[in-house]
Amino acid sequence: MKALQRRTGIALWRQVADEIRQTVIPGLAANERLPAEAELATRFGVNRHTVRSAIAALEKEGILRAEQGRGTFLNDRKRLRYPIGRRTRFSSGLEDQARTRSGKLLSSETMPAPPDVATALSLPAGAPVIQLSTLSAADGVPISAATSWFDAGRFSEIAELYAETGSITASLARLGVDDYTRKTTAVEARHASSEDLDRLALSPGAIVLLTRGIDIDSDGRPVLYGESRFAADRVELLIDNRAAENPA
Repeated sequence: MKALQRRTGIALWRQVADEIRQTVIPGLAANERLPAEAELATRFGVNRHTVRSAIAALEKEGILRAEQGRGTFLNDRKRLRYPIGRRTRFSSGLEDQARTRSGKLLSSETMPAPPDVATALSLPAGAPVIQLSTLSAADGVPISAATSWFDAGRFSEIAELYAETGSITASLARLGVDDYTRKTTAVEARHASSEDLDRLALSPGAIVLLTRGIDIDSDGRPVLYGESRFAADRVELLIDNRAAENPA
């Protein structure tokens, strides 16, 4: 175990929560009891109050559960498997794993395209784009927060349509894009921002999986550039080579 860093500006309870995620939980089976607070306090060189705060944060996310008089246990909750392939769709990708899937528009804005967005959408620098901030949930649990950009000249009604349908695919179909495929996807892991902590109902120190993707239409024209942040304790990303070879 790496030594906890004091006087770094990162709260000790948050560091302990990260260590529990990375070094304790992987060794537990579903519904197995977490080591006692005193044992964890000794292991990490902190007091029991710090351990208690770390455990409370992980309980808030649904990773752990406390049972009065028995201890704290690892919840029996499997990660959803989110496929990333030639056709990457939130709803159809989780249809066999969740009873309900939904999308919610949080905000929309027309703005000059930032340089990376203009490049991804093959637009001139500063061309007008529409930015959507959305939240996707499965069985009522927030799974991913996303920011997507669209050419404002081509997709001027995308915000209104998404607010109505809760689906990028359905919205694009209404705008004449019957099919689109994934051109590129980049994936990285990072700590959730304060905004994503709130949107995804996570505690400080939580990890998100960030994907950046460009989708194109049948003519090869970019239709959207998007960044999605998935709660890492709820989702694993599956690179679906079969989808690339045998598109549905």
